Amino acid sequence: MATGADQGARLFAARVAEQRARVFALDAAVRAEEPDAVHQLRIACRRLRVALRAYGPAAAEPVEGLRRLGRALAPARDCEVVGELLVGGARELPAELGPERVAVWLERRLAERAARARGEVVAALASDWYAALLAGLDGLPGAAEPVDTPKRLARKAARKALVEPGMGEEELHRARKAAKRARYLGEVAGKERFTARMKARQELLGRYQDAVVARAALRELAGQPGADRFALGVLYGRQLAVAAEARARPAG
Repeated sequence: MATGADQGARLFAARVAEQRARVFALDAAVRAEEPDAVHQLRIACRRLRVALRAYGPAAAEPVEGLRRLGRALAPARDCEVVGELLVGGARELPAELGPERVAVWLERRLAERAARARGEVVAALASDWYAALLAGLDGLPGAAEPVDTPKRLARKAARKALVEPGMGEEELHRARKAAKRARYLGEVAGKERFTARMKARQELLGRYQDAVVARAALRELAGQPGADRFALGVLYGRQLAVAAEARARPAG
């Protein structure tokens, strides 16, 4: 009869194979600039990294490579999120603030940021370290064994995802990442209710984090030529309200 450890090893091996194939498929999609490809590649990288972390030091090198790839993709994804929040928000401004004018100005400025971020993605995909990462993903996990079962690792991650009153931005950011890790481990373990709970917590904390990123972008944009600082201030206030609402709601 298979033990829990044997079953966990099979589940992790299947997850690694699944997400490795997805990373390879999404590589082509990102190069072709397909919609949402950067976002989906980041998700696949995270899922694969979470699974590989279960193998401890044996998978340290690909885990670090995937982390580096995630960092390279982050600015491009942030541009997508900020664009959706701010351009969409600008079009909802009161008529006396010239919503379309503000939206068009934001689109132009954010397009410049997106082009720079796209350059970082292209450079990463053309790099030697990325080629080495893809080559190193073949054959994983090999003879390595997980350090624990997905169920127990998921519970450990969930404990780090607890949200307490008075937490600062960095603490909430770490809690969000822990909730995401717990969610992905819950997927591996096949624990649907646990996974749904962690997903809800991650998404709530994600709304808070998106508002943090949007406010940082607004502070930078306010210093650029042609900025309507009053309109940007209104958008800033709305993002403050989004963050406050997210903090006030119970996190799953």
